[in-house]
Amino acid sequence: MKPLEQLVRPNIWSLAPYSSARDEYSGKEAHIFLDANENPYNEPYNRYPDPLQRELKAQLSKIKGVPVENIFLGNGSDEAIDLAYRIFCEPGRDNVVSIAPTYGMYKVCADINNVECRQVLLDEHYQMEAGKLLAACDVHTKIIWLCSPNNPTGNSLNRDEMLKVVEGFDGIVVVDEAYIDFAQQLSLRQELPAHPNLIILQTMSKAWGSAAIRLGMAFASKDIINIYNKVKYPYNVNLLTQQQASEMLRDPFEVDKTVKVLLQERARLMLAFQELPICQQVFPTDANFFLARMSDAQKIYDYLVERGIIVRNRSRIQLCDNCLRITIGTRSENNELVAALRQF
Repeated sequence: MKPLEQLVRPNIWSLAPYSSARDEYSGKEAHIFLDANENPYNEPYNRYPDPLQRELKAQLSKIKGVPVENIFLGNGSDEAIDLAYRIFCEPGRDNVVSIAPTYGMYKVCADINNVECRQVLLDEHYQMEAGKLLAACDVHTKIIWLCSPNNPTGNSLNRDEMLKVVEGFDGIVVVDEAYIDFAQQLSLRQELPAHPNLIILQTMSKAWGSAAIRLGMAFASKDIINIYNKVKYPYNVNLLTQQQASEMLRDPFEVDKTVKVLLQERARLMLAFQELPICQQVFPTDANFFLARMSDAQKIYDYLVERGIIVRNRSRIQLCDNCLRITIGTRSENNELVAALRQF
């Protein structure tokens, strides 16, 4: 890995961050707050939230096995994705490399930040080759994006190949593990101490069933997290989100129960799809969704929309021609989907 100072944009490295009122007295007890121009009434919503989400990070640290200083929390994983571009990539000069097909926000954020995104196609099994990704890099490549389990394909990427990328690249490697709780493969979080160029993304949106609160997590070296905290908006995670996330984290075993039910439903729904005459192939998955190649994806998609059933047509995505992406719902929702498709 190059020294972090060489990877971070010079203006970001020298940036003097905004100092919020809550930062300035950090570590001291206080009971009268006349520093932040807040309304003294309507507690607790009249006060700005903890800008560093300390209590929430302490809970996450115990569950994830990652020290507090190695955790960044954002407004969904999308904030952590966008900040990576703003921290490391000089607009109009630097580039990033990603697998394809994959989560669309890597490319969207690249376009927003005026950064070239070089996409390397997966093979016919939706797997990556480290050598091909590394070959796509040049001296201006700052980030490589990996997503495992991948979206929209659903499969976990080969762990050894991912580590080859991390070890063979002198820039930043981001591994998006939004769906890791549904997978057999272990998270790469425990690899962080050995790989200071690694950033792991996770979320409360999927297995934790909390997409509405918009809480994303980034795990990385203390030095990288410090830069994230320097660049982020002062109060990027609101109080309601922090409170709801904290409540969810008090009983992580409930999440395990939900994941088990969803995995059982996933197996049942995939088997039902394999028996449909209009389904040509169901791809292996490690997520709470699966990809299915259909006889006419657009026609089937339109048919389902007319019946109030919404799936995702991924036909326009590379290597996903005529494919629908099916999220696992409740048993009754899944039954209604299959019943409608049997009548197509």
